[in-house]
Amino acid sequence: MSRRWRRLQARIRTRLGGAMSLRLRLMLGAASLAALFMLVLLPVLQGAFSLTFERVIEQRLAADANTLITAAQVEENRLQMPERLPDEEFNLPDARLLGFIYDRRGELVWRSRSAADERIDYRPRYEGGTTEFLRVRDEAGTEYFAYDVELHLAGSRDNAFSFVTMQPTSEYLSLFEEFRRQLYLWLGSGLLVLLALLWLGLTWGFRTLKRVSAELDQVEAGQRERLSDDHPRELLRLTRSLNRLLDSERRQREQYRNSLGDLAHSLKTPLSVLQGVGETLAAQTQSREQAQVMQAQIERMSQQIGYQLQRASLGKSGLIRHRVELRPLLDSLCSTLDKVYRDKQVQVDVQLAEPCQVPIEQGALMELLGNLLENAYRLCLRQIRISARTHDGDLLLDIEDDGPGVPVDQRARIIRRGERLDAQHPGQGIGLAVVKDILDSYGGELSLGESALGGAAFRIRLQAD
Repeated sequence: MSRRWRRLQARIRTRLGGAMSLRLRLMLGAASLAALFMLVLLPVLQGAFSLTFERVIEQRLAADANTLITAAQVEENRLQMPERLPDEEFNLPDARLLGFIYDRRGELVWRSRSAADERIDYRPRYEGGTTEFLRVRDEAGTEYFAYDVELHLAGSRDNAFSFVTMQPTSEYLSLFEEFRRQLYLWLGSGLLVLLALLWLGLTWGFRTLKRVSAELDQVEAGQRERLSDDHPRELLRLTRSLNRLLDSERRQREQYRNSLGDLAHSLKTPLSVLQGVGETLAAQTQSREQAQVMQAQIERMSQQIGYQLQRASLGKSGLIRHRVELRPLLDSLCSTLDKVYRDKQVQVDVQLAEPCQVPIEQGALMELLGNLLENAYRLCLRQIRISARTHDGDLLLDIEDDGPGVPVDQRARIIRRGERLDAQHPGQGIGLAVVKDILDSYGGELSLGESALGGAAFRIRLQAD
């Protein structure tokens, strides 16, 4: 259970890590930075607009205050203002531009017609020759921009006045809200356009990585031997390192094949000589028993040599990903075994989804299935069932028979890692040991149960992807 749980955890980590591509990661990072930049830029632009707009209003109110100053006259130490001012907004009762004049004691001495109905409690701070731009409120809570100019008329200190112009902030606020809505719209649109351009740029930039990935897929599928050098210089070191790894792996496999061939050839002749000697001794009555022991041990040595050769040669390669169609291989093996066990007239029921591919090298798969099917043919009565299906990303391959089966107390020992049938029962063969080693080299599992046909049920579990 713990091993299966570890495999499940590893698969989940692999899928979660591979679920998000590098391009998507970079896109999410760039989008986050762009969104953060927009969030920082938004209050900056709003503050810049507010400051600029207030300066425009200040300049406008200053110009209106100059209009009042130009129109003001002092006669006999009294302020005189004309009936109508040049700026018509001061003359209209419902206008939004208000004008006030205060003396140096802070008392209101004149107001424009537009300010006749306004109740604004404003007290200028007369400090002599200063200007001030501020906000004030009337009794109803309406807010106004106010511009206050302190000035001496006719060169007399007694003729000091504060010329105040006011304008409601409601117009400014409505313009600011409209600006903010437009700002959200334009920044949002700009962000979308930027993200689209980033996605296009990343897509264009990752074309090279896609080409490298496609070449790796071709290498894994056995369609090419090396990666090409037609890549940007930033990736050449990676592709050349992979090519060196592929060449090294290919040379090692070739060396393994040559060494194993030499070993098999060098052991074949001594074993043949010993076999011949055993047959000669078996012909002699006094040595027949010793000759039988000798032949049994020679046969066992031959089996062990064959097993070790298969174990060394059927390992999973590092970079090549194999996919073998299951049905043609089963048809070939069953056809051969039908001829060997023709007296039994074995009926084989094959239940496969089409197409059904097994992620194992063809020679290893043939060795694996050959051992399991040979056991099934040898031990069955008349019926064998072979089925394959996928479950939770795994390929499940079942081989069942209607033979005597395997005792319950022997099942765990047979499939336990490190247990060898040939070690426990000399002369019984090493088929399951070879099957177990092949599956271990490909990260698979072998389990043994009871078949609905009445015999043994061997189940192979392999990662389908």
